[in-house]
Amino acid sequence: MAGSPSFGKRENEKKKQAKRLEKQKRKEERQAGGPSSFDDMIVYVDEHGQFTDTPPEERKKSEVKLESILTAVPKQEEIEPEPLKGRVEYFNESKGYGFIKDVASGEKFFFHISSAPADISEGDSVVFETERSARGMNAINIIRTK
Repeated sequence: MAGSPSFGKRENEKKKQAKRLEKQKRKEERQAGGPSSFDDMIVYVDEHGQFTDTPPEERKKSEVKLESILTAVPKQEEIEPEPLKGRVEYFNESKGYGFIKDVASGEKFFFHISSAPADISEGDSVVFETERSARGMNAINIIRTK
């Protein structure tokens, strides 16, 4: 027959008590060894990434002149934008605005009559440049071609 249930409980209690005593003994051994200083806890890393307990040797520091440090971004060369070719898709003469469709990309650009020749009309082939505005890209410097 199997042993009584209290036998297993007693064995477990004995094991727990033995662990407590062992833990207490280790704690007393650590305390008897004396307090460890902060210097004993410091670890240094050498130039090869290895841990050592000795501080690295002092090396002579090289002087860096502030004038030799470049902090600015070099100026970008101004590239003149190539004029785009397009066709006037829509033009409202009474309101003074219209749209030009770029031949290469198919994008449509808004334009105002102030940046176009006076005799512009729908269907005209034009050469133009673009500029960014609050509402998107606008066609400017519009020249009618034949």
